[in-house]
Amino acid sequence: MKLLRVGLQVHKWVALLIGVQVILWVCGGLVMSAIPIEIVRSEHRAAKPTVAPIDVTSVTPLADAARRAGIGDVTTARLAASPLGPIWVLESGGAVVRIDARSGQRLAAIDRMRALVLAEAAYVGDAHARSVTLLAKAPAETGKTGPLWRVVFGDWEGTTLYLSPDTGEVVSRRSNVWRFYDFFWRLHIMDWPNGENFNNPLLIAAAIAAMTLAMSGATLLVIRLRRDVTRSAGGT
Repeated sequence: MKLLRVGLQVHKWVALLIGVQVILWVCGGLVMSAIPIEIVRSEHRAAKPTVAPIDVTSVTPLADAARRAGIGDVTTARLAASPLGPIWVLESGGAVVRIDARSGQRLAAIDRMRALVLAEAAYVGDAHARSVTLLAKAPAETGKTGPLWRVVFGDWEGTTLYLSPDTGEVVSRRSNVWRFYDFFWRLHIMDWPNGENFNNPLLIAAAIAAMTLAMSGATLLVIRLRRDVTRSAGGT
């Protein structure tokens, strides 16, 4: 009986400490298993890439492009395809410079109308863009830095495309479904500010407490079953 009382006390206090988080884990698991990850990532709203292959015969040589753009010391250089056509991505003095690989001129930041056209080309659905906004600082949900164009569509998910103002590329896709999923993900891994650290000490401690809760509950069940069996045998 003493062992049973001790077990009940342990089980009760651990349940009080960790019970709410266990419920949140179950809710998070339900959300993450019920919503297809393709919907969360807005893959069903993503048009197939239409970036044309690079025609190297039309590309300005790197040395000429750097000279025209007024860049003397190029640390790294990369030729890349983009919605605006082929571009040189050069790094010089720690700064990244993007150059139109055909004209050899520095790329000007895309304007609102160009951002809208590119976003609509990258979107699959019947909804139209509800807002087009140039953000001086990328929102935390994008995982990016620097300025971005944000284009929000009027579908039920609130699909949101974030575009680079330099290249017009869609660098991040978000929606209300993603935000709902992300809310429960943060609760699930107990990293509420960032939702990134799956190995944080709080989560590990909570997992240990939950294991203690499960083991104490299993032990109490065995003790009660043995006691009930003994009583039944004695009664017969």
